[in-house]
Amino acid sequence: MSDQPNTTHFGYRDVPVAEKQKLVAEVFTSVAGNYDLMNDLMSFGIHRLWKRHFAAISGLRRGDRVLDLAGGTGDIAALLLPLVGSDGEIVIGDINAAMLRVGRDRLTDRGLVQGLRYAQMNAEALPFPDRSFDAVTIAFGLRNVTDKQRALEEMHRVLKIGGKALILEFSAVRQEWLKPLYDFHSFKILPRLGRLFAQDGDSYQYLAESIRKHPDQETLKQMLQQAGFARVEVRNLTAGIVAIHRGYRV
Repeated sequence: MSDQPNTTHFGYRDVPVAEKQKLVAEVFTSVAGNYDLMNDLMSFGIHRLWKRHFAAISGLRRGDRVLDLAGGTGDIAALLLPLVGSDGEIVIGDINAAMLRVGRDRLTDRGLVQGLRYAQMNAEALPFPDRSFDAVTIAFGLRNVTDKQRALEEMHRVLKIGGKALILEFSAVRQEWLKPLYDFHSFKILPRLGRLFAQDGDSYQYLAESIRKHPDQETLKQMLQQAGFARVEVRNLTAGIVAIHRGYRV
């Protein structure tokens, strides 16, 4: 397991490690009811296409048991459920109780009940035995984890031999011409939209900053390899605004 430093980043601020989890929890408790709006504002609505693509290339099969970390409002689980079928199971895990409540209510309203379980958990200390899952997914959640390396190690631990981890996350823009436009949207427009539509500019400012502090494509690939994953692949979407990382336990 990796050693934690005394401080870590919360957006562009350095905070005590023990404090970050509480601060992140406050952000997501604040935005839980506006989760779809948050993602729409951050991605111009393209997050829906990214998530569909993420599910489409997941390679999940009927009967698979999947752990969806930072499962929040259930967007990814709803897309993966038809792939695992009635013989499979998806455990939706999130550290934030408010996000889990929103997700459970939304999926129940859609009639999606069978094959779904919900559990509040910390990605750095998963409450499952070794080799419990065929796949672990996490979409737009890893950047909010305090000790990302430990979370990756835990993901590796709970995977069966041959199982895979799939990570969808904001990453480093690859096109130079796009970077100033993306920065302008992130730091000038997004917080104002957050104040206007969700009465919460500070949370949206943090979310923009958290993207910039997240490891870039190559760094995250190396972290997956350090955690024990093999055959690690990276796929950029929309000029690297987001990336999909895939790694296998062998």
